[in-house]
Amino acid sequence: MKIIVTAKRVTDYDSKVIPTADGKAINFDNVDFKMNPFCEIAVEEAIRLVDAAGEGEVVVVAMGDEEATQEVRKALAMGAHRGVLVECDESKLDSDAVARMLVKLCQDERPDLLLLGKQAVDGDSNQVGQLVAEHLGWPQATFAYKLSVEGKGATVQREVDGGVETVRLSFPAVITTDLRLNEPRYPSLPNIMKAKKKPLETMSPEDLGVALGAPKVEVVSYGLPSSRKAGQVVDSVATLVSKLVNEAKAL
Repeated sequence: MKIIVTAKRVTDYDSKVIPTADGKAINFDNVDFKMNPFCEIAVEEAIRLVDAAGEGEVVVVAMGDEEATQEVRKALAMGAHRGVLVECDESKLDSDAVARMLVKLCQDERPDLLLLGKQAVDGDSNQVGQLVAEHLGWPQATFAYKLSVEGKGATVQREVDGGVETVRLSFPAVITTDLRLNEPRYPSLPNIMKAKKKPLETMSPEDLGVALGAPKVEVVSYGLPSSRKAGQVVDSVATLVSKLVNEAKAL
């Protein structure tokens, strides 16, 4: 079994992210970065699937500047076999550009399965997996919270509004992972050292035959959410009801 899995570099959700003074970009001073949590789940699942198969290869892919190498190395330390960094200007990346580069990688690598996090916690677009499946004409299963492989296909239980849907698909296929699929492992120190010797190929979008150009999605501006008003302490139920009716207009 051969699996391609993504490892996107995102801002740490514990860091305070603020826009620049002109609202045109994000101020990344004093902001930490980490692998997208949904991608971590995808990496963990890919490693488990190959281990269960008894043979195979997990190829981890990241796109961005040289700093994204850290996320590839972490995935290699978790147990992935080989890494690919598509080095490019992140400001030119949107869901469409990422999908087109993944399509080319899949055409070159010919994996049985492409595993991605269902979305990245920075952009929250939830588009790349679906776009890749459409471009390649592969079956897809999104929001997977349970996955089992049988022969040349897989059964996926996916979360949908109001319940769970079970789908069966044949390989090659695209699957995006949800939070409940697994608990990602922590890389051990010996595996972190071994990861430094694992192959990591760096290429450009041009090497894949993809011209990035201007993103199809334009960010007009960034802004902080409105601050919440301080709460009030009331001395009786009657006062509370009065405020809910007359001030909050909630009743």
